[in-house]
Amino acid sequence: MQFTRKIDALIYSGHALDQMFARDISVDDIKAILDICEVVASYPDDRPYPTELLLGWAGDRPIHVVLAYNETTRTAYIVTTYVPDAELWSKDYKTRRTP
Repeated sequence: MQFTRKIDALIYSGHALDQMFARDISVDDIKAILDICEVVASYPDDRPYPTELLLGWAGDRPIHVVLAYNETTRTAYIVTTYVPDAELWSKDYKTRRTP
């Protein structure tokens, strides 16, 4: 499913920024991914806001973004982001492999 939320504000958690720096993922990468990405999983009961696992691409590199979304203020919170491990995810990076 395509990600279609309207975002008026984008906030990065400290953890997300640490992980982005460690994994060489830029703010521009994240912004581009949010423009064209797919929802891999939704967690509507997460608090304080529902979260989604998104899949996007930075060039030929797959990137997963965990995003919490406040519908009222249209604020997106980047919780974390990472390059999915091919040993843990299917070839399309949308399904977690079973051990």
